[in-house]
Amino acid sequence: MSQLATEAPLDCSFCPRLVAYRETNAADEPTWFNAPVPSFGTNDAELLVVGLAPGRTGANQTGRPFTGDWAGDLLYATLDKFGFSEGEYKARPDDGLQLKGAMITNAVRCVPPENKPVAAEINACRPFLINRIKGLPKLKVLLTLGKISHDSTVRALGLKPSKYPFGHAVQYTLEDTPLGRPVELLSSYHCSRYNTNTGRLTEEMFHDVFAKAKACVDR
Repeated sequence: MSQLATEAPLDCSFCPRLVAYRETNAADEPTWFNAPVPSFGTNDAELLVVGLAPGRTGANQTGRPFTGDWAGDLLYATLDKFGFSEGEYKARPDDGLQLKGAMITNAVRCVPPENKPVAAEINACRPFLINRIKGLPKLKVLLTLGKISHDSTVRALGLKPSKYPFGHAVQYTLEDTPLGRPVELLSSYHCSRYNTNTGRLTEEMFHDVFAKAKACVDR
């Protein structure tokens, strides 16, 4: 893999289990994207949102992060509320929506069975996350969705998750990073339907985290 690769190749073969699952999905649903899902946004992004992995009937179907499922409905509405997008989100990749000063990526680029990547798969995909972070010269804020995303992002910055434990609305100023400048790390419970249906994450809680992110970007 190139030292500068920020996106996984569409035929990425790093993770045999994920490759097999992609092939099964492609056989069942040949019109779907069924490949590693690239990041979405602008290279002048000051905010990078890091999710877990594509959903089978969401991003794995559409080819755009968080597009086509409930988690995306909440995420894109929130991005719009805080001025990070323009256009109307219609849950499809050709809806014309554009992000402004923001980018969305995933810790794992391929859809995992039952939405649960294993440690080896998270580790194998991390170089793409490392280079994605390094490839954003204006980056100020990393906003991670869920513990797996949080921990992988901390490791991508060469730090130890034990020193920066995950928690909803937790915020850290990271001074010693490969970027050569401080960045803010914010975390939220994942905006999944399960978390919102059970009340673990409310819309207000999610908005509060994005309000913090917006304040950091605007400083």
